[in-house]
Amino acid sequence: MQHAKTQRDSFYLDDAAWQRGRNVILFIALVGVLACVAGFAADRAQFYRSYLVSFCFAVTIMLGGSFFVMVQYLTGSAWSVTVRRFMENIMMGFPVGLLLFVPVAFGVHELYEWTHADVIAKEAVVRAKGAYLNPTMFTVRGLVYFALWSIWAWAIYSQSTKQDRERSAAQMHACSRWSAPGLLLIMLTGTLASFDWIMSLDPKWYSTIFGIYCIAGGALAFFGVLTLIALGMRRAGVLSNSITSEHYHDLGKWMFALTVFWAYIAFSQYLLIWYANLPEETIFYRNRLVGSWKTLSGVLLFGRFILPFLVLIFRANKRNLKLLGVAAGWIVTMHFIDMYWLIMPTWNKAGISVSWMDFAALLGVVGVFGYAFWARLRKRALVPVGDLRFNQALNFENI
Repeated sequence: MQHAKTQRDSFYLDDAAWQRGRNVILFIALVGVLACVAGFAADRAQFYRSYLVSFCFAVTIMLGGSFFVMVQYLTGSAWSVTVRRFMENIMMGFPVGLLLFVPVAFGVHELYEWTHADVIAKEAVVRAKGAYLNPTMFTVRGLVYFALWSIWAWAIYSQSTKQDRERSAAQMHACSRWSAPGLLLIMLTGTLASFDWIMSLDPKWYSTIFGIYCIAGGALAFFGVLTLIALGMRRAGVLSNSITSEHYHDLGKWMFALTVFWAYIAFSQYLLIWYANLPEETIFYRNRLVGSWKTLSGVLLFGRFILPFLVLIFRANKRNLKLLGVAAGWIVTMHFIDMYWLIMPTWNKAGISVSWMDFAALLGVVGVFGYAFWARLRKRALVPVGDLRFNQALNFENI
């Protein structure tokens, strides 16, 4: 029986494996942070722009992760128990996100034209939004977002790890009680954060569904990251019997479903703006249909929807772990490109202008978040061993 095989798994990382992983991640983080410092000294404006892309890339993934952690608790899902601790560890990056928000707060004048006196004087629309779009409120809202996200993440994570010891249903119920309002919180604050950090780059442009577009993209990339983590552990001989092809199959299902959902939201936004044909709305797409931005728009259409759709629609492909890993890596890459496409045309209107700081910021942000994730794997179970549905998860099979 499958359950018998899973007993050979160790649910803890040994110290040597943890230290090897820590050293690699610390090296990546150190290189990235030092490169960011050099970039800041060389070209402050470009540094802030590149940093914003990587910051939004990482935070949207954590938002998607926290949303689905709460969904698992509210639905009483059993299949996801063996991968849920990884979900929770991704969600627990929010306290670190608060620290990484500091450069965005300090770079507000470099990034956002609604902080410029000449723009405020010239644009009545910007002046009308002044009570909301001002540096003080921008910073306060950012701090509030991360404080709320961190509180919810810690409340759920602490109950989950406590259940490893208590093995009681009380912790499951506590997580569910936090998750119900937490879903509303994530959708509301995630939408506002996407308005603040991305949409307000052009303070005259607006879209009523931009928030769900960003959250949907982050949720899709989150399942890509989760799949890559699980496959990486499997390659290292960790949890190779506990996270089976049945679980990978469901991860593939979620990536397929969210690929379709993201495409639906993206098309809906485009259709509503095209149909209304208002200059203050259509400018967003006009700026992304000139020069090399037009090519990148086509790449996103093909790379973020058509190709993953055609690959993941087949059952056999979702159970082919090598192909699933390639698809997951591709999806995560496309999410970064999507964030780049959303943010960079604000300044590079003629076309794509790649800077080495784009990669430096990515290494720095991902390295810091990666270390925060890895640090929580030490001396804690890699799976929720106290969850009452744990054995059911080990023996899960797709119908």
